[in-house]
Amino acid sequence: MQQAKQRLRAEALARRDAMGAEARIEASLAVADRCANLVAVEPGSIVSGFLPIRTEIDIWPLMMALADRGARLCVPAIAEDCLQFRELLRGVPLEPQGFGTFAPGPDAAVLDPDVMLVPLAAFDRSGGRIGYGRGYYDAAIAKLREKGKAPQLIGVGFDVQEVEVVPTEPHDIPLHAIVTEREAIGCDGP
Repeated sequence: MQQAKQRLRAEALARRDAMGAEARIEASLAVADRCANLVAVEPGSIVSGFLPIRTEIDIWPLMMALADRGARLCVPAIAEDCLQFRELLRGVPLEPQGFGTFAPGPDAAVLDPDVMLVPLAAFDRSGGRIGYGRGYYDAAIAKLREKGKAPQLIGVGFDVQEVEVVPTEPHDIPLHAIVTEREAIGCDGP
């Protein structure tokens, strides 16, 4: 199972890496437009996003559009080998988190998201997701569920990251939807 996931991850990331910078920018903007129209947020809703690493999709325009509609934003930070979602406020300094990403420091408020914009290395149409192999998101979502939260899980990525079938294990949590530059895919979800 792990070898199959590693192979699919490597292949999908190679396709993503092969996209030119301009194509990634255009696709990121298309995803932002499509997803902003689909995500229902009311003022005060908490939305977790992420800051891109390497050739990952840049959802900053989407996050700003949701903030303009009243959403409170947060991004993942690694604390004690777990993800916590720290509030992202304009002008607050960001600190390195490893893996090439940044987040607000430990003094930032820790929030429980209502909507999670989830990064992915690969995905399938049933909501299966392959991340970067450490299980941080699945564990964080499981913790939220233990607290009685049921965030809407929306994978965001490029069309080239789609695979036919993502092999799943019991701890893998499927997504409700996936948005790419070409389409929004409704999934069975959790």
